[in-house]
Amino acid sequence: MIGGNKSALNRCEMMLTLIESVDPERILVVEPDDALRGTIARTLGAVCRDIRTAATLSEAFREATQAQPDVIVLDLGLPDGDATELVTRLRSVTDAPVIVLCGRDGEDDTMALLDAGATEIVTKPCGAAELLARVQGQLRRSSASHAAKSWAHTSLNGVEIDLVNQRVLRHGEPQRLTPTEWALLRALILHGGRPVSPKQLWDLVWDREFGDYSTHVRVHMTHLRRKIEPNPQVPSIIITEPGVGYRFSGLR
Repeated sequence: MIGGNKSALNRCEMMLTLIESVDPERILVVEPDDALRGTIARTLGAVCRDIRTAATLSEAFREATQAQPDVIVLDLGLPDGDATELVTRLRSVTDAPVIVLCGRDGEDDTMALLDAGATEIVTKPCGAAELLARVQGQLRRSSASHAAKSWAHTSLNGVEIDLVNQRVLRHGEPQRLTPTEWALLRALILHGGRPVSPKQLWDLVWDREFGDYSTHVRVHMTHLRRKIEPNPQVPSIIITEPGVGYRFSGLR
């Protein structure tokens, strides 16, 4: 456990391979306790080779400014300042997600930390697998947010797609998409032209544990193509990758 029973850490580490990787370039761990700092760094090392660490507010601010990490994991109790102060200062130099670890006796600080710019509060003790999942979840959301800004407006083969305003024009004619169709289109675009499997789309769009995902995805993909493809019989925007899934062609 992070900030708890260390014997549970080894058991939880066996679960790490079950969690989807996001491959961050750099993670900053801010923790005053040497042993716990090392534990967190080793845990996050499962998905990132470059783990930077800091034990004080001043060290953390310097590392965040110079290294520009993809995510910051911050524990309370810094010896040279308040964690809320650090979060406020961090927001002046980085928009990376900041995950704050705090004990139950620090829950009163939650609102102040969130107001200062913290992204998520995690109560200790927490398992290694849970911490890794939280980090990767924030990385996915951050990546999707950056992708949404980059690809918010897309034009391809006479079709204009506006993710922000949820508008699709095909040869100048507006197309009315259902919420599910919008979710499918958004998922494909935000994967940056990489193939997405039917199971991945099922998890992203329907968020269900059970069901015939292949049929659901195929049927809704057919409806979506009828609305956005210049020729639905010969798709040129949403490409089928045999044996893999679907790919948005304009972002490869």
